[in-house]
Amino acid sequence: MQIVFLLEQILNGLLVGGYYLLIALGLSLIFSLGGIVNLAHGAFYAIGAYIAVEITKHLGFSGALIITPLLVGILGIFFERFLLRRFYSADPILGLLLTFGLAMVAEQVIRIIWGASPLPASIPTAFKGQIAVGDFLYSKYRLLMLATVIVALIAIWLLLNKTAFGRVVRAGVQKPDMVAVLGIRLQPYMTAIVVLGVGLAGLAGVLFAPISGVHPAMGAEIMTAAFVVVVIGGLGSFWGVVLAALLVGVVRGITVQFYAPAGEASMYLLMLLVLIFRPRGLLGERIERFE
Repeated sequence: MQIVFLLEQILNGLLVGGYYLLIALGLSLIFSLGGIVNLAHGAFYAIGAYIAVEITKHLGFSGALIITPLLVGILGIFFERFLLRRFYSADPILGLLLTFGLAMVAEQVIRIIWGASPLPASIPTAFKGQIAVGDFLYSKYRLLMLATVIVALIAIWLLLNKTAFGRVVRAGVQKPDMVAVLGIRLQPYMTAIVVLGVGLAGLAGVLFAPISGVHPAMGAEIMTAAFVVVVIGGLGSFWGVVLAALLVGVVRGITVQFYAPAGEASMYLLMLLVLIFRPRGLLGERIERFE
């Protein structure tokens, strides 16, 4: 029974890691190509959760799962076109101030539209209950979440590594001057990366709303963990962020089993150890800022 319980905690840790991954991967991609630390990234996660609650009322969970990331991605187009684009070549502190202020504004807009009280978000009826394999029990909905995260991860990897779009993005991260010499404008690619990044945050909002709850401050709460994952994995590294997210999730899951109060602290201790021995992160690359 102890082994079964430990396996459940590891799976829960992987689920939490997938949760962090959807947020941190978009955050890392935007910074890698644009050179801006997007402190408003959590706001798109919160907006995604609220939009999902509204769409679910009319089109069900399946409709929310498909439509919400698209709507949040459209918001990302306006975000990049009218705000981020002005700060790619500016002092990085200006981008920090812009996105920090936008995060605060977004949280207050959510309070104005939906109120300060949490909104109910329930697990879809079709995925309620558990799957039993011997003594092992696990939630159907959590398995759905894990499967969705895996599919999203594979799709992004294929996009970045098996397409012409991905080759330009990777070249733009590592050698933007060389890309410019070849006559390729990175601006459209940056817009696409922002749409992809905030769309992933919106997808996380849909998936985890029934688990984590829907409330105005949820975006601010997830940002700390997302930054920890990005720092541990290393900026500019796709697999670094993936590895860090899963590692943080599993470490938290196992720590909670043995000493629950230390669960939150475990990821900060892990970050400290990584920074001491590998300041660039586990798989961090040297990158140049987008111009």
